[in-house]
Amino acid sequence: MILDKYGNTTIVFQETTSITEFIQNLTKAYSRIEKDHIILNLFSFEKLDTNDILEFLEISNNHRAKRKSFVLVSKKISYEDVPEEMCLVPSIQEAKDLIEMEEIERDLDLS
Repeated sequence: MILDKYGNTTIVFQETTSITEFIQNLTKAYSRIEKDHIILNLFSFEKLDTNDILEFLEISNNHRAKRKSFVLVSKKISYEDVPEEMCLVPSIQEAKDLIEMEEIERDLDLS
């Protein structure tokens, strides 16, 4: 698992693994990044479907409950195919932009 930290945001990715292993590794590393906004880069997964994305729902909900952003990045799944409480975007830049918007909303107590 590779963790790239930029300020208060960490981009997480892993090259060759399954979704199950990725989630296990993320769970193990979570204590190191729990205070950061998290972007999960899922580009390395050749096969990805809605059920794979749903595997991240619990950790996403828990992280967002701490008022931190949790964003998944993949072009293989449409954001319309995931639950509303999850954030899925097609690029890293869009993930960074989304985190910035969510930070503004939190600062203004809009969320």
